[in-house]
Amino acid sequence: MVVVLTDVDIRERLRAGLAVGWMREAVRDARAGRLSCPPRVAAGVGAGRLVFTAGALEGEWFGYRSYDSFGGVPGEQVVVVQDWGTGVVRGVALGNELGPRRVGAIGAVAVDALADPRASTLGLVGAGTQAFAQLWAVSAVRRLSGIRVFSRDPERRMSFARRVSEDLGLRITAVGSAREAVEGADLVVLATSSATKVIEPEWISDGAFVTTLGPKQVGRAEFGPELIDRAELAVTDSVAQTHAYDPPYILAGTPQHDRLVGLGEVLDEHPAGKTVVFCSAGLAGTEAYLLAKLVS
Repeated sequence: MVVVLTDVDIRERLRAGLAVGWMREAVRDARAGRLSCPPRVAAGVGAGRLVFTAGALEGEWFGYRSYDSFGGVPGEQVVVVQDWGTGVVRGVALGNELGPRRVGAIGAVAVDALADPRASTLGLVGAGTQAFAQLWAVSAVRRLSGIRVFSRDPERRMSFARRVSEDLGLRITAVGSAREAVEGADLVVLATSSATKVIEPEWISDGAFVTTLGPKQVGRAEFGPELIDRAELAVTDSVAQTHAYDPPYILAGTPQHDRLVGLGEVLDEHPAGKTVVFCSAGLAGTEAYLLAKLVS
């Protein structure tokens, strides 16, 4: 029988610690070649597009996520996982919760592997779904004693702070500028929809860990190549995806792009005192990976 999960089911069943552990397994499986995770593909459909991310765990399952890009309000995403041997559909997830929580969990894997184990303060620029998912997941790997959040809309950042306090039980303060949010923070998360850079590299403390999640293509990006210059280590979850963007990735053709290494390559390094930038690109197959775990 096919298991169908809704957003309500995902919120109830998917615990942050489990999600982070499963995404750590996925990163290791991708590094070992067990998890196939090709870059996203898009199919033009009339005035819009359907985007697909596919993946397969050798000998166990294959699956995909699909979502639309029609210029209006995005529809529900669909994640499907099928049995490797029979092709029978084992699970379907409908809605928009699984994707962001998978991104948050991968971000937390990177934090756990590469950030200072004592990191406790977090500066957040952005107050949307992805920002919340990052806090949900990162709080499972670091004890956060203080969070500062900035977004351009004062009401939005205040509402976000209330939700984080009530739903996650974390101490959070809404502040009036991006600089105030990130300066002096051990951990920094950029989760905006901005087409232009939202922070300056000199605001980042030595030894801090930075995640960037928002727009990342030439002509539309929340960070610039100089942020990578600030880092002693630059990491992404999918080097292949950074080569597949259209328009091109913000770092395409630059020396900074050559510095990017895959998360799986450094998962066990635990660098001491290094300033790290994690460029989240989206490791394909990981939505299906989470769903397979949830329905097994």
